[in-house]
Amino acid sequence: MVQSLNSSVELTTQGISFLGIGARYGKFLIGDKAFEFFNDNNVSDYIQIPWANVNIVYVNVSNKKIGRRFRVVTDRGNFDFSAKAAGKILKTMREHIGDDKILRNPTIWQRVKAIFSKKRKMGS
Repeated sequence: MVQSLNSSVELTTQGISFLGIGARYGKFLIGDKAFEFFNDNNVSDYIQIPWANVNIVYVNVSNKKIGRRFRVVTDRGNFDFSAKAAGKILKTMREHIGDDKILRNPTIWQRVKAIFSKKRKMGS
C-alpha cells in the first residue's frame, strides 16, 4: 500500500488521469503537502506531486465556464487530469500554490495567432 504524502486531506473526489496510453480512473487526494492521484484498479499506480514541484496549472475555460480537464506542469513533466469537480480541485490547489500559477489554457485561435505573429517578427 502506498503512503500518502499529506498529513491532512482537504478534498477527495473521483477523476481520471491521462498518463501514458488510455485513461486511468481513480481518486484525487488534495491535502496540506501534495496533490495526489490513486488508481482504483491498481494500488501501485499513483501520482504524487508535492506543492513545491508544481510550476503551473493550465485550465480549459470556455464561455467563462471551467472545463473538466486540467494540466499540472511540474519540474519533472506534465500530467493531464479530468474531473467533474475540477472547480473545487482548482480552488483547493490555488490555496497552496497561489493565483498566479493557475492559468487559462490558450485557445486554438490564440495559438494560431501567436504562430503568425512570430513569423512576422522573424521576417522583419
